[in-house]
Amino acid sequence: MISRQKSEELFMKAKSLFPGGVNSPVRAFKSVDGVPLFIKKGDGCRIWDEDNNEFVDFCCSWGPLILGHNHPAVRSSIESALKNGTSFGAPTKLENELGELIIRNNPYVDKIRFVSSGTEAVMSGIRLARGYTGRNKIIKFDGCYHGHADSLLVKAGSGLATFGTSSSAGVPEAFSNETIVLPLNDEEAVQEAIRQHGDDIACIIIEPIPANNGLLIQKKSYLEFLRKVCTENGILLFFDEVISGFRVAFAGAAELYNIKPDIVTYGKIVGGGLPVGAYGASDEIMNQISPLGDVYQAGTLSGNPVAMSAGIAQLKECLKVGFYEDQEKRTKEFVEKINNHASNKGYEFEMFSTGSIFWLAFSTVDAIRSSAEIRAESMDDFKKLYSILLDKGIYLGPSGYEVGFVSTAHTEKVLDNVSALFCEALDELFHSK
Repeated sequence: MISRQKSEELFMKAKSLFPGGVNSPVRAFKSVDGVPLFIKKGDGCRIWDEDNNEFVDFCCSWGPLILGHNHPAVRSSIESALKNGTSFGAPTKLENELGELIIRNNPYVDKIRFVSSGTEAVMSGIRLARGYTGRNKIIKFDGCYHGHADSLLVKAGSGLATFGTSSSAGVPEAFSNETIVLPLNDEEAVQEAIRQHGDDIACIIIEPIPANNGLLIQKKSYLEFLRKVCTENGILLFFDEVISGFRVAFAGAAELYNIKPDIVTYGKIVGGGLPVGAYGASDEIMNQISPLGDVYQAGTLSGNPVAMSAGIAQLKECLKVGFYEDQEKRTKEFVEKINNHASNKGYEFEMFSTGSIFWLAFSTVDAIRSSAEIRAESMDDFKKLYSILLDKGIYLGPSGYEVGFVSTAHTEKVLDNVSALFCEALDELFHSK
């Protein structure tokens, strides 16, 4: 097994400083064996921990690093911005540049506003939906995670699913009562909710590619159904594209499926590895935001120039011809090699993927479209597989509910080597049963 001596020492210290020793819950490795690895550096598709163990990284900072770690263009852009200062609390040319870069290449938004995280973007977008419509309730779906704002911590996924809970302490019941939680992939449930509460539903919010509680790929027809019922009932369709935005296509799942949301949020990739989120919509909707309208939202570090510079550099790379086609091709080939091995050996294991996102499932079904279809006991198998993969130098997010990401730094050669090691790991796991 790999040495974790220095990580163990650092974790012991961290537990005296931070709740659970971490600053985000899933990092605590509670769903897998051992203490969390403390990462020292990253370069390309690889990371090194404080014990100098080297790993091929498929966590990619939970998705933002679509170009891999320490990409030269992003680093150079950050260094250039830093020479002029770190923060001004005033408009900068870089905000204009990143905003124009996004809007010019995205037919689904007329205006955007930058914030500092995906959670902040969604929270602000929900307030905008309520302010624009004059309605109070929202519909969200079990298995979709939209950040840790109070009204959205209701049967959410991501870290909450990891700990086996469905909501958070400290959220008043009154807040939860404004959130209608429905199962994914159930048209009748949506229609019934609209029949009961339609006059007071501001928006239906969904990850168009749910990727926080497994990779629950929805049928295009289901997303089209949501678009239709929203239009018919004066409800705003809200796509949370914090993960899928700039990942499956430049304009995200909206572009992939050619479905126009009324409000859309971005995060992760848009910041080039630094803290940035954004929300956008039509001119009519966005003009409701202060200082033009009555929906208030502000942020000291919104549009931070260093973060803007990182986002500009990364998104310019994403706009290069063939970028997304190549990402999807390498990811598909990687996943297919592992799936073919598992199928030939008769293992109850399947990897699902879309674009450059993949997910490990201990199942042989063709698709998993709702969180209820994920076997809770399969997380025991994930825990064992995770340990085997770590020893082989493969790093994933430390939860079986989380997805993995392929970056441009994951070359065909790297993926070929990893797929062979992955197949060996599956053999070790299933032969030990």
